Amino acid sequence: QVQLVESGGGLVQPGESLRLSCAASGFTFSSYDMAWVRQAPGKGLEWISDINSSGGITYYADSVKGRFTISRDNAKNTLYLQMNSLKSEDTAVYYCAKDIGSVMEYDYWGQGTRVTVSS
Repeated sequence: QVQLVESGGGLVQPGESLRLSCAASGFTFSSYDMAWVRQAPGKGLEWISDINSSGGITYYADSVKGRFTISRDNAKNTLYLQMNSLKSEDTAVYYCAKDIGSVMEYDYWGQGTRVTVSS
């Protein structure tokens, strides 16, 4: 039973930072690429970032490049998203997702954690 549980969301002001976590269980975490995807109010899903199984290769959407950092701790079965210099347009529900097989298509999602950036 695959389970992904996001945490760390909240209300922050523009320019502040936040770190999201995703606790994974029910599969061999270290064998799978993982991703963060978000959904802003009234918008569709937006892919944010991807990290390969070992953590050595990462990719970012242009909208977050240079501000967000994806990482993972395979020993703790945990995925992270460090978000710096937050903007109002970063307001969204953030989901972690398990890649089916290094194809950037995802078969399991967490429940999401809400991030609100507002002054």
